[in-house]
Amino acid sequence: MSNNPIGIFDSGVGGTSIWKEIHLQLPNEHTIYLADSINAPYGPKGADKITELSVKNTEYLLKKKCKLIVVACNTATTNAIAYLRQTYDVPFIGIEPAIKPAALSTKTNAVGILATKGTLSSALFSKTSGRFASHIKVIEREGKGIVELIENGKLYSDEMKALLVQYLTPMLNANIDYLVLGCTHYPYLMPILLELLPKNVKIIDSGAAVARQTKAVLIENNLLNTEITKPKLKFYTNGSVDVMASLLGEHLNVEYLKF
Repeated sequence: MSNNPIGIFDSGVGGTSIWKEIHLQLPNEHTIYLADSINAPYGPKGADKITELSVKNTEYLLKKKCKLIVVACNTATTNAIAYLRQTYDVPFIGIEPAIKPAALSTKTNAVGILATKGTLSSALFSKTSGRFASHIKVIEREGKGIVELIENGKLYSDEMKALLVQYLTPMLNANIDYLVLGCTHYPYLMPILLELLPKNVKIIDSGAAVARQTKAVLIENNLLNTEITKPKLKFYTNGSVDVMASLLGEHLNVEYLKF
């Protein structure tokens, strides 16, 4: 069982930002990444549909004998991970916007959160925000259109830059000093965000923390890979193979497959 792969799924290619952190911290682990790009974004779909898609992704990865599943999607985590944990007998690692460190660290008492509609409207996000950020100003913006542009290979387009200016302006007017990225697609916006944001605004995403938690849960369950072999890194998508390849860059022993 310990030599089985880690499964990772997202509503598209964005969760590869999480995969990169996991592969960095756990370089010996076999991984299978599942991109449900045809259904991206999950955000507007409603909790029932999001759960249905998450179940489908989970069962696909379990057929591939995955020993642990990372839900590399904020929307799927906040809407479906409780059900997944109740239903399947493997460890699940979730991801949600890192509002806690931003709220605890802000000096201006104002933080911005860029996320999908499904995440911002979820009960889990509301609970976390209420617990840690009730004493500060939180400027929430739905990143409508961002995921679609990334999935269509338009990451560095003029249209993307215009959208980001639109979403960031109210945050900057409120004097934020932290921007929380609440979607795993959004770390790929980092070069544009660094260009648009003042130097005093720090950007937080959850990738490294998710990788650390993945490692901790593997150790706790005696599931760390003990084989000293080159890991098999497999990527499945029902969307554009070229877009996924462009985000992943050069990695050895990678398979791009349609599912």
